[in-house]
Amino acid sequence: MYKSFFGLRVAPFNVNPDPRFLYMTQGVREALSSLSYGIYNRKGIVLLTGEVGTGKTTVLNKLLEWLHRVHFSTAFVFNPRLSIMDFFDVMMADFGIACESREKGQRLLRLNEWLLARHRAGQSAVLIVDEAQGLSTELLEELRLLTNVETFTQKLLQIVLCGQPELDVKLKDPQLRQLRQRIMVRCDMRPLSLPETHSYINERLRRAGANGSPIFNNDAIEAIARYSCGIPRVVNLLCEHALIGAFADQQRPISAGTVYAVAQEFDLDTIPALSPIPWSGGERVLGERLRAVASAGRKGPEATLDMSNPRKI
Repeated sequence: MYKSFFGLRVAPFNVNPDPRFLYMTQGVREALSSLSYGIYNRKGIVLLTGEVGTGKTTVLNKLLEWLHRVHFSTAFVFNPRLSIMDFFDVMMADFGIACESREKGQRLLRLNEWLLARHRAGQSAVLIVDEAQGLSTELLEELRLLTNVETFTQKLLQIVLCGQPELDVKLKDPQLRQLRQRIMVRCDMRPLSLPETHSYINERLRRAGANGSPIFNNDAIEAIARYSCGIPRVVNLLCEHALIGAFADQQRPISAGTVYAVAQEFDLDTIPALSPIPWSGGERVLGERLRAVASAGRKGPEATLDMSNPRKI
């Protein structure tokens, strides 16, 4: 609808976790490097956490691109609210492991045989669990036990747990202390700083076909940073609806007033703004504010990292 008016080939601010639009902030680079390091060096369990909307699933999709490129076998479980047997069904189906038996012991034996065969062939297997804060304590313990499949020197199954900060809280449960001790690599997704928000918006516009002529003025981008609190999903929401509103008004570049109108529509203007603005790059944002912004945003991610050689990561 608005693409031709702004000279764009594609919509730049879809909220889908498209790795083609992943913007490589320092935090994203650190997360990808930590994840790939933990997997490539067979550390067993790797943990990725971050607030709602900070781009965790987009990072996982980028990681999957690399894993497929270097011929790792992968299983991606995106719905954690499963029984133990249903979880095994999903995991084994995604790995491509056939097992007719419904008995847990037989499934574990088949998985063990498959992992050993992969190991003998010099190949690796990675299980990625998104929204892992929703896993039950019993299922988290089952995942820990899966890491017992190992040789004297290597874990045969690498596990990536990805979730919201509630996952960190859950892992502090004394019942999960053995699992917590086995997490060898941890990384965290942070909100965008004000300069990163500027670069994020401009880079997504460039990838969508923008020719360099301003689409958002500086005041509009600062308003987006303020109302989004640096959460990429909410940045996308504000930008998308600002583009629609500006097209309706035949306005270019987009002004802060248009952004404010979108923020009002999604109740983002009622959430107390952070102070001061802009934030320093290392400043941590209050969790309550982030969750409020992300919740409001639900009423309605970037330069390619060369991961072809994991030794360089």
